[in-house]
Amino acid sequence: MDLINVNSYLAGHWTPADAGARAIFSAVTGDKLALAGQDAIDTQAMLDHARLKGGPALRAMSFHDRARMLKALALELGKFKDELYALSHTTGATLADGKIDIDGGIGTMLVYASKGRREMPDRHIYVDGDLEMLSRAGTFVGQHIATPLQGVAVHINAFNFPVWGMLEKLAPTLLAGMPAIIKPATATCHVTEQCFRRMIESGLLPEGAVQLVAGGLGNLLNRLDYQDVVSFTGSAQTALMLRSNPHLLENSVRFIAEQDSLNASVLGPDATPDSPEFDILVKEAVREMTAKAGQKCTAIRRIMVPEALLGPVGDAIAAKLATIRIGDPALETTRMGALASSAQKSDVLDKARQISAECRILSGNPETFEVDGADKTKGAFVAPMLLACDDPDAAQAVHAVEAFGPVATLMPYRDLAHAGELLNRGRGSLVASLITHDPAAARTIALSSAASHGRLYVNNRDSAGEATGHGSPLPHMVHGGPGRAGGGEELGGIRGVMHYMQRTAIQGSPDIISGITGTWIKGAAKPKSASHPFTRSFEELAIGDTIEAGPRTVTLEDIEHFAHFTGDTFYAHMDEAAAKANPFFPGRVAHGYLLLSFAAGLFVEPAPGPVLANTGLDGLKFMKPVSPGDAISVELTVKRKTRRTDEYGEVRWHVAVLNQDGDDVAEYELHTMNAYA
Repeated sequence: MDLINVNSYLAGHWTPADAGARAIFSAVTGDKLALAGQDAIDTQAMLDHARLKGGPALRAMSFHDRARMLKALALELGKFKDELYALSHTTGATLADGKIDIDGGIGTMLVYASKGRREMPDRHIYVDGDLEMLSRAGTFVGQHIATPLQGVAVHINAFNFPVWGMLEKLAPTLLAGMPAIIKPATATCHVTEQCFRRMIESGLLPEGAVQLVAGGLGNLLNRLDYQDVVSFTGSAQTALMLRSNPHLLENSVRFIAEQDSLNASVLGPDATPDSPEFDILVKEAVREMTAKAGQKCTAIRRIMVPEALLGPVGDAIAAKLATIRIGDPALETTRMGALASSAQKSDVLDKARQISAECRILSGNPETFEVDGADKTKGAFVAPMLLACDDPDAAQAVHAVEAFGPVATLMPYRDLAHAGELLNRGRGSLVASLITHDPAAARTIALSSAASHGRLYVNNRDSAGEATGHGSPLPHMVHGGPGRAGGGEELGGIRGVMHYMQRTAIQGSPDIISGITGTWIKGAAKPKSASHPFTRSFEELAIGDTIEAGPRTVTLEDIEHFAHFTGDTFYAHMDEAAAKANPFFPGRVAHGYLLLSFAAGLFVEPAPGPVLANTGLDGLKFMKPVSPGDAISVELTVKRKTRRTDEYGEVRWHVAVLNQDGDDVAEYELHTMNAYA
């Protein structure tokens, strides 16, 4: 195999490795595989390229434009999975490991594309939260908005996930409208570069939206300012060094860290050796020790079980580990490949020795294990090691030292309070899991230990068939954790996008706020439509367009007919004396849903037209009762519009139902799908 020259992509140009390059070695054979890095890079040119070209091009796109771009990019990368799997073998990754990395990264990008279309507007400003009424009459109001930061996001990624690590940061960054400079770990950057190259070749990204540094960042961090972001994944020591950079501190540069952590799994006290939960714990522990050869920031490092089950659990896990075939990851029979490098192997073995000083070895002699299809003395192979710590209260290293590989420690707990104390001795973790069928046990652990973890994963016989696994961060949910885990929150749906945006409070009149956000709000202008809004296409409707309809008098006969027709004979509608005894009603009143039906009858245009369907309503409030003899009117106002397909878009209408005195009796938001012209 020819030596790979890993290129950087700097300021729009591919730059090969030069005299300043570092060698990359195969994790399987130990042979020199690639060269990566440059002697010097023009960091200011990179920043200018991102800030002056990439940023403006991305910000010119709406959130939906960027979401569509992400979807197209993910689908394009899906065409090249096989070549990325093959290249990943050189990092020690099996096909299953490669799928976690590559398919997981592509899947994360697709989730963000979907969330961008469903949860963000087809505009350039994101409205964050509800409107705040800042004055008595409502002429002065406030709204939080979010807009893209106008700098660059610097992504510093770890070696263990060369594709997912890049894509899981890139998806929310690009959706936010911010360009990125990606710095992968050198040991596996040849895989990252191949994936990145396919992104550039796709032509789907604006010029300057992404750059790749295969090597050192030079003085890049010292050139960042308050509009920039650093997002880091790696060791706590490296994170501390980076976040302590005086320039970053002086300029309040956002720093997001996802660090190593001593994640743990707890077997609930309700489990027995013959229970499904016992088997689930064993399966989860073995999978987390061996997937990616234990090189996952979310892998289980500590396993806590009831005292009486220490022996049975240890025996069961050790028996499963004995069946794991270690070898060349390209072989179909291999269940666990190599660590990413010989340096990583040395580090794992050193950390395992520190931990084992407080433990017994139950499984995994580092010297006497077999490797299929490769020379274990040349490759970075390590046997999965299961240790047992009989006195976890006295132990120190077990709760402080992480062997970033296939090493886990089993320990007993006395009761759930003790289990919670042991969990928290990790001093902040990305994830803890609890295997239990007892909701009370889950609540106890949540109360005692949620504050020390970014994620709590509870699994049992009911959820096991669909549960994604202890070690699987999902783009929908927060990925990060307090304390040792770094204090960051990567991912988390739109929460992840907000890392790359500025939240700003805007204040002004309803017309001003509506003009900024592109969403009609109560109190803003409502021009009356010359024609019925339901007769106008999606494009013809303008924000604020309003139709007024009514009045219609509500009679006692209407109320009684509705009650008998629907079966809703609640006393407030049918019994005058009982209704008057209720502090909310003056006597018999109309059903709330009768008012909605009458409102629809007032504003609906019955003839076929651009309105294709009513898809629901939100925020329904009944504000004042309607008595027999009252007359209701309705105001229907275009609140916001969102394109959905090539044929139709969604219109959200503010609906206000008023009585004869002009008082609001009901309000809600109506959703319709409207055809384009």
